Amino acid sequence: MVKSKATLAIGIAAGALILAACGGDTSGGESSSAPASSSQGGEATSSPEASPSEAPAPSGEGQAGGTLTILSPAEQILTLDPQVIYTGEDLGFLGATIMRSLTAYQVAPGDAEGTTLVPDMATDTGTASNGGKTWQFTLRDGMKWEDGSPVTCEDVAYGTSRQFDVGLTEGGPVYAVTYLDIPVDKDGNSEYKGPTDGTGQELFDKAVTCDGNTITFNLNQPVPDFNYAVTLGFSAVPAGMATGPEYADKPMSNGPYKIAEYAKGKGGKLVLVRNENWSPESDPYRKAYPDSWVVNFGIEESVADQRVIQSSGEDEFAMVQGLTTASLPIVFEDPTYETRRIDAYDPYTIYAAVNAEKVPDQKCRQAIGVALDREALRLNAGGDFAGDFADGAVKPNIGIDYAPTGLWDGLLGQPVPATGDPEFAKKLLSEGKDCPTEITLDYAQSEDSDKAAAIWVESLARAGITVKPNPIERGQYYGVVFKDANEVMLGGWGADWPNASTVIPPLFVQGWNLSRVDDKAFNEKVKAASVELDRNTQATLWHELSKEAAAQMWIVPTRFGKDQRLAGTKVGPIFSWAAYGSWPYPIMYAAQ
Repeated sequence: MVKSKATLAIGIAAGALILAACGGDTSGGESSSAPASSSQGGEATSSPEASPSEAPAPSGEGQAGGTLTILSPAEQILTLDPQVIYTGEDLGFLGATIMRSLTAYQVAPGDAEGTTLVPDMATDTGTASNGGKTWQFTLRDGMKWEDGSPVTCEDVAYGTSRQFDVGLTEGGPVYAVTYLDIPVDKDGNSEYKGPTDGTGQELFDKAVTCDGNTITFNLNQPVPDFNYAVTLGFSAVPAGMATGPEYADKPMSNGPYKIAEYAKGKGGKLVLVRNENWSPESDPYRKAYPDSWVVNFGIEESVADQRVIQSSGEDEFAMVQGLTTASLPIVFEDPTYETRRIDAYDPYTIYAAVNAEKVPDQKCRQAIGVALDREALRLNAGGDFAGDFADGAVKPNIGIDYAPTGLWDGLLGQPVPATGDPEFAKKLLSEGKDCPTEITLDYAQSEDSDKAAAIWVESLARAGITVKPNPIERGQYYGVVFKDANEVMLGGWGADWPNASTVIPPLFVQGWNLSRVDDKAFNEKVKAASVELDRNTQATLWHELSKEAAAQMWIVPTRFGKDQRLAGTKVGPIFSWAAYGSWPYPIMYAAQ
């Protein structure tokens, strides 16, 4: 799920429960905002004296009709597959338009209000029994696919089963694989191999059962917040549909819109039009105000910014999912934009994953983090706009599961300044075994991210480490690095819900483990923390594991991010949806 501004104080309320959006920020997190498949970056081409529209953003009740447009620098959306979508902006947007889940998050301003669990496909937020090892959900009546066929319990079960199909769903959430009561082999792999292979289907059918409109999930451990987990990867897919890789480009919709056109690349676009078989009676969650949505791909970041800043013609109905660093003073020092801009803490920790397979020695990994000039990266991302320095994977706004790790304050043996310490890094390199002196840095390309890569090159060079930047087209970034990663990969992560069980296990055990960590002792401690039912005891376990992961330097945390964005003068409503750090897509409208 890679998670607003100018003069706001940098500080995060420890009790705020900002949900997340899983993998985020395909720019590698080095710009100030954190869109998922449309990261910002770049230089503004106009001066602060550009001529913006004076009209304020609309307020009041939503209006039906019109088209809303997203101007995206990405050349595609990473995936439209409901079992694989795992970046915040995409979860927010696609969940509002073509993909429903058993439960969802209330769409409202505010951290608590915007992360409140509500029913979606289910009639309520689920019923637990058997000490939290059994969960039941009853589906709403009247739900249909875009072809007019009914959405059934079997469709939800089939969609859930696809999480086990590693060949199709790599990089997606794995809560079904983790939690369902299905045996594993001696290597810890599920004995159910997914619907494509079919091996172990009878095991899945015991773990997930249907009785009319009621679906039951039998778990291998108590999971008191499993009703949060079903927001991710448990979405329905028509039972038995041939769902190979091609399904990721045109899934069957059960939401208020369907895909009319999807052309990737610069100049391409995704066009969503109304699904005539969707009914508001079966979906009180989505307002579905616009007649259509359009995502325009390959728009240069600075050009997109200026189009929305000026907000004329069709761009009155346009929005960006993040602003370039150069546009921030233009937008946030001028009250003209006050009603249509967002400045908010996002859900994300911005970091660099260090590939433990290619850099297996702890001292070598620590040297990379110690040498890095984190202050220069923060300034490049917008300074105070960018957020606080991070000391680990767990962000303070998760609540009781955060505690300072002391990473930069002595955990590694001595304090490390934000500008980096090349001499200390050299010492760590000399103590490590076979430390690489040349590494490749993977990142999602943007103008700001190119500058961030240059900071990596310069700061690590002072410690004797040569960095080779490897820019990747942002819409394909995570798909590429999950398959073939180099030594270091830029990225971002936000908790799937307010529990570090949605941060530490996915980042360092399975799910979003870009670092390729496989530490059996650590894994056992993670498992023990995951099933601990006393919440305060569990929080203490997460504190210890967070500190251990920080010392291992499986990731180099750089900052706890913030998010800035802007919409045209006829887009409403304007606020940050805390669940995903995104626009409030399910209730957005085009003012007529």
